[in-house]
Amino acid sequence: MIRSAKISSTIILVVVIVIILNILSENYSFRIDLTGSKEYTLSKATRNILKSLDKPVTITAYFSKDLPANIGNIYGNLKDMLIEYSNRSDGMVVYKFVNPNEKDALEQEAVKNGIQPIMINVREKDQVKQQKAYMGAVVSMGDEKEKIPFFQPGAAMEYALSTAIKKLSVIDKPVIALIQGHGEPSINDISQVYTELSVLYKVQALTLTDTTIIPEKIRTIAIIRPVDTIRAAQLQILDKYLARGGNIFLALNRVEGNFTNARGTSVSVGMEEWLRKKGVTIADNFIVDSNCGVVTLQQQQGNFTMSTQMQFPYLPVIHKFAANPVTKGLESVSLQFASPITFAGDSSIKFIPIAFSSDKSGSLRTPLYFDVQKQWQLSDFPMSGLVVACILEGKLSGNMNSRIVLVSDGDFAVSGPKGGNQLPRDNVSLLVNSVDFLSDDTGLIDLRTKEVTSRPIKEMQDSTRALLKWLNFLTPIILIIIYGLMRMQMNRNKRVKRMEVNYE
Repeated sequence: MIRSAKISSTIILVVVIVIILNILSENYSFRIDLTGSKEYTLSKATRNILKSLDKPVTITAYFSKDLPANIGNIYGNLKDMLIEYSNRSDGMVVYKFVNPNEKDALEQEAVKNGIQPIMINVREKDQVKQQKAYMGAVVSMGDEKEKIPFFQPGAAMEYALSTAIKKLSVIDKPVIALIQGHGEPSINDISQVYTELSVLYKVQALTLTDTTIIPEKIRTIAIIRPVDTIRAAQLQILDKYLARGGNIFLALNRVEGNFTNARGTSVSVGMEEWLRKKGVTIADNFIVDSNCGVVTLQQQQGNFTMSTQMQFPYLPVIHKFAANPVTKGLESVSLQFASPITFAGDSSIKFIPIAFSSDKSGSLRTPLYFDVQKQWQLSDFPMSGLVVACILEGKLSGNMNSRIVLVSDGDFAVSGPKGGNQLPRDNVSLLVNSVDFLSDDTGLIDLRTKEVTSRPIKEMQDSTRALLKWLNFLTPIILIIIYGLMRMQMNRNKRVKRMEVNYE
């Protein structure tokens, strides 16, 4: 009786605890984020944006149901994130999920709001068929709307949501000036960058002359690939801008390659001495790197023209980055000719290298001839970690602190007229991250490249891989055999004991 009463009281206690936990969970939520980069924890930047809301925000997520497992988890992650947004904003953010596949009217509503379906492969009864899937959202505040057409698996979901909310809630966007007048690319020539920047900033062209007065509203100046000389009077205007605490992004060519005559020459636009006074030198040398892009070589074989892709070390592909907000999350930036950057300034200026050539790289003086068919050897890459991008901080002009982000390739973010040359994503991110770093004080730069990253098994020798493979295969079998032998011995011992008792 005592044992039975104890079991009953234990069961009753467990039931009461479960009921209490369910009641508490209705009013309180608690999660532990064990991911390395805190993918499921709202950043300080997002929390600040949500706290500053003075109007309610509605997020309508157009999401199909019963998606394949490899992308179906996006729905759960988005729902958890929207719950956090609602809680952190004290109810100023409300959300709802709509399945456009249920009704034609809902599908038309999604398309009207800019959420286009994608076609995905779904396996049913050992057959693969294509199905329409919606995976986007519309963020609205009053009559204003911002669309997120598609949530890319593993992409920065929080950045998309937070920037959409900020774009709706900010009345006066910071102004970014794109310097013109020296052959620089127009806004149309950097269309991919402009699309990204226009989310948070107002990008305006500014022609720099000897008498230009830079307006106070300009948060950051961007000077990208000037080809004509920038006069001394104009450089003084830039110094005055720095002296009042302004910031500059500068992508500058010191070398250029001409594929028509296969020649590489140096370039000078008048900024070299201006930078040297600040302690920075961009050598008029070509960086060559074993990690590089390719060029297409056409060869005539009889009546046929053969196209062959050849590695071209003059087009370095950068994989080595410092731990810095500008380069956080970047994996690969492709440069179209670059030069090494060195620093010899004093302690009043802080020099921060942020991007480097690989461990097998080199530097070649101009002028030079491009031998496309050259067989490159390891001895051609005697250098390591040449700086191709840096940050200058401190009293660059006058007594106020300012910043310059410098990249020694002026073409890395130029896509050409109407975006004719599709740029790698990280090329665009490097420039946009730089502008965010110089202009935005909300911290959204940390969200741009915040994503769920894969962590593949590290490279190992074939012998080690084979050993692990056989261990994985044999270990369960060996454990089962050991367990069977132990059970057999235990049963044998029991039989022996029973025989001994019967014998007595």
